[in-house]
Formats: sequence, C-alpha cells, structure tokens
Amino acid sequence: MYFSLFYEFFKIGLFSFGGGYATLPFLYNLTQIYNWYTPQELTQMVAVATITPGPVGINVATYAGMKAGGMFAAFVATGSEILPPLIIGIIVSKLLKKFSDNFYVQASLWALKPTSCALLAAVAIQLFCSNVISAPHKILASIFFTALLIYSVVKNKDPLILILISAISGIVLLKLI
Repeated sequence: MYFSLFYEFFKIGLFSFGGGYATLPFLYNLTQIYNWYTPQELTQMVAVATITPGPVGINVATYAGMKAGGMFAAFVATGSEILPPLIIGIIVSKLLKKFSDNFYVQASLWALKPTSCALLAAVAIQLFCSNVISAPHKILASIFFTALLIYSVVKNKDPLILILISAISGIVLLKLI
C-alpha cells in the first residue's frame, strides 16, 4: 500500500499544474481505483483542507494518506506529492533565465492554463453529481447549492466566507431535518 500511495501521489505532484485545486481530478480518480476514500469523503477532505492553513493539495494528500493507512501513510502521501514540484522548481528556476523568451516554453505554459481549467470543471461536475444530485435531501441540497453559487458570483467574496456559511447552515439545517 505504501508503494501505491507513493506512486499515486508522486504522479499527482508531477502532473497537477495550477495549484492545489488542480490535484482534484487526480484525487477523484483515486476514488475509482482504490478504496482509500470515497468521493463524498473527498468533498469533506477538500472542505477541511480549505479552512486549514497550507496548500489545499498538500492538506488533502495528508488527509487522504491518513485515511488510507495512518500516520506513516500520511507522511508518504504528503512527501511524495511535494517531491516532484520541489525537483521541478529547482530545475526550472535554474533554466528559466536562459529559456524565458523561448517560443516552446511560452506555448507550453499557455496551453497548461485552459487544460487546468478543464480538469477542474470536470471534477466540479463529478463532485456536484455525487454530492448534490445523489444527496439524501436532493431538493434542499440543490437549493442550497444554487443559493451559494449565486451569492459567490454576485458578491465575489472570499471563499472562506462561503465555507463558513456552508458549515453553519449545514449544521443548522441537518439539526432541523
């Protein structure tokens, strides 16, 4: 299991360009391959990782490793996800001055932006389906999702505020139901 954790999270660290949320497609894919955690648990991991200090992708890797196999597994998952960006960062920083005006470098970076957006959109749709459409209280979950989506677009507030609103509302609503 530790080798699988190292391998999978090393791949995530190697290919998740665009920040912590770019790890979500890979983390969601792990729910289909391994029984380390479910898509619903991934949603909970992201919620917890968002409100805790540190990068979301690293926090989720730590949580996923802990869920999969305890403290040592959390260390393996986190370390293996950090390793590729660390190595790549050192190499790129050494080469960036030399090749910063290179057409191929610029074209590659340009192509990575929409690719990251597409991956995030795909995971968002999958998480929406598994957490809103498949929720026990579908209508309430759909109304709550729509209200928060509209609020986030209109007010353009810090995501932390939405997370706090969601947490408090979830506690209150599920106590009432």
